[in-house]
Amino acid sequence: MKIQKYLSLAGFCSRRKGEELVAQGKVKINDKIAATGDLVNEKKDLVIVDNNRVKLVEKKVYILLYKPKGYITSTDDPQGRKTVLSLVSDVKERVYPVGRLDYDTEGLLLLTNDGELTNKFTHPRHEIEKFYKVKCQGRINKNELVLLENGIVIDKNYLTKKANIYNVGFSDTNTLVSIGIKEGKNRQLRKMFEAIGHEVIALKRYRIGFLDLKNLKRGQYRFLSKDEIYALKKLLKL
Repeated sequence: MKIQKYLSLAGFCSRRKGEELVAQGKVKINDKIAATGDLVNEKKDLVIVDNNRVKLVEKKVYILLYKPKGYITSTDDPQGRKTVLSLVSDVKERVYPVGRLDYDTEGLLLLTNDGELTNKFTHPRHEIEKFYKVKCQGRINKNELVLLENGIVIDKNYLTKKANIYNVGFSDTNTLVSIGIKEGKNRQLRKMFEAIGHEVIALKRYRIGFLDLKNLKRGQYRFLSKDEIYALKKLLKL
């Protein structure tokens, strides 16, 4: 199999990250620096990344984490900020995040060492809906909600896909919106609300597909049940 697929199946990283590591010259196959597309014989070849041997995963685990604010969704951080992996440090298997949540965003995050599931889950083709509670400044009007629902331009030229608005509430100076989207551009919701003139004060992802944060507090996690894993794989056509 190709080296980037091997790294993914081994639970070391996603295929995309694997391609980056190979391009950076950090991956070796039998003491030879690997190139993109190099093939690995999982029974005979020795794969090394940054002086660490990488083996195929024997036991796959699937974790649902309630990420607090103030953690980055990464395996490490040059700036020394806390990463979500510190919240699952007692898990024996090496896992990595499925997708991302911003540093200042809290909520549901999946972690796993199943590279194929991660690739399927993060691929735009599958369009799994993600649900958020957004608290923003000011009172949003109907026309602005229509813009959010129908798609709005962010990052100068990107038109977001249609969103679903499930609930809207107001206080004296703020609006609370429950919204569902099927994509995940960098800081997308914050940019969408900024595009209609409302700065996001707080953001929480409370559900992904059929998975939610029920019975979890900030910083806590649980393993997915066999039924949930089966349903998730069925949803992703794995």
